[in-house]
Amino acid sequence: MTAPVARTGARILVDQLLIQGVDTIFTVPGESFLAVLDALHDHWDEVELVTCRMEAGAANMAEAYGKLTDRPGICMVTRGPGAAHAAVGVHTAAHDGTPMILFIGQVARSMRGRGAFQEVDFDRMFGDIAKWTVELDDPARIPEQLARAFAVAISGQPGPVVVSMPEDLLTEAAIVPDAAFAVATQPSPSRAGIEAFGKMLERAERPVIIAGGGSWKAEASHRLADFARKQQIPVAAAFRSQDALDNDDPLYIGDLGLGQNPALSACVQQADLVIAAGTRLEETVTKGYSLLAVPRPDVQLVHIHPDIRELGRVYQPALGLNSDMASFFNDVCGLPTTASAGRAAWLKAARADYERFQGSPKPVGQVDLAAIVKTLREKLPENAVVANGAGNYTVWLHRFFRYRRPKTQLAPTSGAMGYGVPAAVAAKIVAPERAVVSLNGDGCFMMCGQELATAVQCGVNPVFIVVNNGMLGTIRMHQERHYPGRVVATDLVNPDFVALARACHAQAELVTATAEFAPALQRALASDKAYLIEIRLDAEALTPAQSLSAIRAAARPNGATDAR
Repeated sequence: MTAPVARTGARILVDQLLIQGVDTIFTVPGESFLAVLDALHDHWDEVELVTCRMEAGAANMAEAYGKLTDRPGICMVTRGPGAAHAAVGVHTAAHDGTPMILFIGQVARSMRGRGAFQEVDFDRMFGDIAKWTVELDDPARIPEQLARAFAVAISGQPGPVVVSMPEDLLTEAAIVPDAAFAVATQPSPSRAGIEAFGKMLERAERPVIIAGGGSWKAEASHRLADFARKQQIPVAAAFRSQDALDNDDPLYIGDLGLGQNPALSACVQQADLVIAAGTRLEETVTKGYSLLAVPRPDVQLVHIHPDIRELGRVYQPALGLNSDMASFFNDVCGLPTTASAGRAAWLKAARADYERFQGSPKPVGQVDLAAIVKTLREKLPENAVVANGAGNYTVWLHRFFRYRRPKTQLAPTSGAMGYGVPAAVAAKIVAPERAVVSLNGDGCFMMCGQELATAVQCGVNPVFIVVNNGMLGTIRMHQERHYPGRVVATDLVNPDFVALARACHAQAELVTATAEFAPALQRALASDKAYLIEIRLDAEALTPAQSLSAIRAAARPNGATDAR
C-alpha cells in the first residue's frame, strides 16, 4: 500500500473533482484561485476548462450542464465581482432544482473580516438561494466537505451549493485520504401514502396531473406516461417543464405558464383531484395563486415533492408525499385501474382544447413567429435541445413548440434573461451530436450574447435565433396596459446582429419574411460552425393574442396618445 503524501489544498480539491466524475468546468479565471488552475493543468485530458466571457455566462452554462446530466454543473469564478455576476446562475439553479456547485476564490484566511480586496461574506450573500454554503478552512477537510457538497447538490430536490476557497488554503499542504464518489439520496413515498392516494384516485371523476420541477429524468417521464395512460388522466406541464411528457401524446394538455390557455386554466379549476407532481405550484403556474385557493384549495390536492419544505409551504394539501418523481410514479403504476368512460371523455376534451389552442393567430407584419416556431417543431429531430431565456418571444415558443423527449427544454423558471445563449453552448459541449437551438429576444441576447465567442472558441455549433423587435417587449406590454401613454426606457437601439456574429467568426444571416426562415434553418443546422439567424419582427407583433396597437387601444382612455 502506497504511503499517503502531502498535497496542496488545490491538488486535494482537484483530486476530489476527478473522483466525483467532473469532466467540465465553466470558468472565468481569477487570481484568487490560480493554484487550482495550476493543479488542473495536469488533467487536460480529463477535465475540459471552458473559458467564458463573463461569470453570468459561466454560471448559466454550469446550470444547463446540471439540467442535462443530473450531475452538478461546475462553475469556478473569482471573489467579489465574479461571484456577484455568477449569482444569476445560482438563483436559476435554486428555482429549477438543478444540481450545481459554484466555486469562488476568496481572500486569505488572515485577511477575512478586514474588508480586503474584493472580500465578500459568501454565507450571507448566497445563504438564501443556495442549498448549502461552505468556506473551506482546512486543507485536510477538503475531501469531507466536497463529498458533502456533491451529495447535497444531487440529493432530494437538487440545487446549488456554493464553496469558497481562501487563497492561502489552496497552497497549504496536508496529508489526507480522498473521499468516495457521492451518491444521491432520494425520498420515496410510504406504503400508507400510496394507499391513501389510491383511495382518493378511486373517487376522482375529473383528475388532472400538473408535472413540473427539476426531477424529470427519463425513467420518471416514462412512468408518468404509463400511470396517466392506465388511469386516463390528463397531464399539464408546469411553467417550463414541457419536456416532462411527450407533447404529441394524447395525454398532454398544455402548459401552465405565461400566456396560459384559458381552457387549461378552467380545466384545473374544474378538476376534483389535482395531482401536483414535482412542481412548487408557484405564482406563474397558479396565475398569481388564483387557480387554487390559498391556503386550503377547494379541490382535493395531492402534492408530491422531493423537498419536504415545499409541502404545505403555500398550499395545505389533502395528501402531501415527500418523494422523487420516479419513485412515486413507479409505485402508483401498481394501483388498480380506476379509469372510466367519464374520465376518458374528460381527458379527450382537455386534449381537444390544447389542439384548438395550437391554431395560429393572424400574423402581424412580414414575419409570422407562430409559423416559424412550428417550422422548428417540424424540422428539428426529437432529441434536439431548445434553449431560451425570458421575454415575450418565449410565449410563442411555449405555445407552439412541442417537446418530444425529456431533457430537451432548457429554460429558466426564474425568468432570467440572458440564459438562452450560454445554455445552448453548454448543451453542445455536453451533447455535440444533438441539434441545439437557442431562441432569444434582442434584449435577452444582448445580456449574454458575448458567449457566442465562447461557442466559437470551443468549436461547437449551436444555432442562435435572435428575434429583433427593437424593444424590451414584456415590459413594454405591461407599460402599454398599466400606464397607457407613458412609455419609457423600453426602446432599444440594437447592433447589426449578423455583423456582430460574423465579427465573432460565426456564420449568420438575416430573415425578414416567414418564407425565408425554413431554408435559413436548414443551412444553420447543416453548418459545422456556430450560426446566428436574426429575425426582424414587426413591433406590432407583441404577443400571439394581441398586437401592440390592440393592447394600446384597450388600455388608453378616451383615445389618449403617447406623451413621449
